[in-house]
Amino acid sequence: MRTIFLSFLCIAFLSCNSKAQNKSDNKTTKSAKSEFPISKTEAEWKAELTDAEFYVLRKAGTERPFTSDLLEIKQKGTYVCAACGTPLFKSEHKFDSGTGWPSFDRAIEGNVAYGVDNKIGVPRDEEHCANCGGHLGHVFDDGPSETTGKRHCINGVALDFVPES
Repeated sequence: MRTIFLSFLCIAFLSCNSKAQNKSDNKTTKSAKSEFPISKTEAEWKAELTDAEFYVLRKAGTERPFTSDLLEIKQKGTYVCAACGTPLFKSEHKFDSGTGWPSFDRAIEGNVAYGVDNKIGVPRDEEHCANCGGHLGHVFDDGPSETTGKRHCINGVALDFVPES
């Protein structure tokens, strides 16, 4: 039983975070810049975002697990892109995946764009803000089976929370 638990824990950490993600992928950054409605230079993004936001959103980095303040939010509201404010996820679709990153079983339709990330040697479905191209995280097929079966594993630093009025 302990071996199964340790194996699951290793898979969970590898599915959202790896040292390979720490490398800058200028090809992704450049192509994303021309494919999305909001287009800014690297210098403009750097001036507008915190260092952590810039690293994740513009350089496709990954924040450390269990460090996001958004993990503890239980109130109703909407999670928006930290770079451009586009609504991305609703609080009613958030769930505790145990992975250390905010997780949702679905995105707001049309507001998230998808691509393929091969940085760790295995293709993964990468998620971007459909408006500005900011890297959000990845989507996996191990989410709640009673809903969509999807787990949108999102970097908390890529999101801002807007409480429902």
